[in-house]
Amino acid sequence: MANLVVRNLDQRIVDALKQRAARRGRSAEAEHRALLEKSLLGPKQKSFAEALKAMPNVGQDEDFERVEDSAGSKDVFN
Repeated sequence: MANLVVRNLDQRIVDALKQRAARRGRSAEAEHRALLEKSLLGPKQKSFAEALKAMPNVGQDEDFERVEDSAGSKDVFN
């Protein structure tokens, strides 16, 4: 296993890391490892385009047309 030293951190970051670690019942070092692992090796976030492509086709565009209410706004769906 490799070691990593992080210098010149803002004290607020260190305090937040310690508080987060305490809430999870682990050391600041263990929390730091978990954060690095999740952010660098965790599941890849979908792009907006990928999320749109994954949406099922649930109807025709006209099924979702907005209609005007009595006040003249278009906030009500068919």
